[in-house]
Amino acid sequence: MWAVCNPKTEDELNECEALGHSLSRLMQPTILTVLKKYNEPLHGYVIVQKVAESPMFGGKKPDPTGTYRTLKKMEECGYVTSEWKTPEKGSPKRVFSLTDAGERCLRRWIDALACYTYTIELLRSDASDSLGIDLPELPQCHQAAQ
Repeated sequence: MWAVCNPKTEDELNECEALGHSLSRLMQPTILTVLKKYNEPLHGYVIVQKVAESPMFGGKKPDPTGTYRTLKKMEECGYVTSEWKTPEKGSPKRVFSLTDAGERCLRRWIDALACYTYTIELLRSDASDSLGIDLPELPQCHQAAQ
């Protein structure tokens, strides 16, 4: 069993192949949170670094291509805007900013994540029951953080 939520090695990840590979739907609230937290335009590479530091990724860098794809979709939805910044030295960089619609979306995510948490706890309970084991009081990832 993992000591924390994020697998540390490929072997741990392969214990159950579906674990940790996905949850891409949670990339959007993670990016929105990063943009709100820093409250300034951020270059995509900086966003990738900050997302890696988030609880969702536990220090592992997300796929930059997937991050940029999510940013593009979020821009199409009006949650972020982007513009090119040209520094005095170096090449132009695209920076992303949170919009008012993005802030409203992040607020909605807070409610949705609470519903996900409740639903996941029900699934944990059902899974434990099906194995005939007691449901641990706290998941191991929470115990490790305390």
